[in-house]
Amino acid sequence: MTTLSTGRPQAPAADVILRRTLRRHAAGVTVITVPGPAGFTATSFTSVSLAPALVSFCLGLDASTAPAVRDAERFAVHILGTGNAPLARQFARSGVDRFAGVPWTPEPDGLPVLDGVAAWLGARVTLRQRVGDHLLVVGEVDSGAVHEHTTALVHHDGAFASAARLPVQPTEAQHSSHDGP
Repeated sequence: MTTLSTGRPQAPAADVILRRTLRRHAAGVTVITVPGPAGFTATSFTSVSLAPALVSFCLGLDASTAPAVRDAERFAVHILGTGNAPLARQFARSGVDRFAGVPWTPEPDGLPVLDGVAAWLGARVTLRQRVGDHLLVVGEVDSGAVHEHTTALVHHDGAFASAARLPVQPTEAQHSSHDGP
């Protein structure tokens, strides 16, 4: 908390609270691509539904890739492993050709699929909705592949990190379920 000149504590603004709190939240790192090609690093990717198979992500309205995302009928989500940290950094940079030196293969409709990632999903856009200062995009999965088993790349406390399994405690093993995380 900060203190006003009157001596009374003042709570931080909501955006400051959100930023501070989200630094404590580890999120999986992905690269989203659309035809053009255009792409960006995202931690906002999530599953929405299994039936139908829907996924989503958010992108700032003022992002350099926002116009391409608004025009795209399909997008690809690339799930990154720890070996893909340089790729995540490259697609997070502004003012550069993010595809420079990156091997990728175009789908028949021009959707760029990056090589060397742990897994990827292709999806057809079913919803675009402005939400605050971001664009929410939902898509129905229509393609994808898993290429390798690797430790997931996550973003935590302002940096890339790895998501490693913790040792299972005896009491956890007795209560574990294949349906949960």
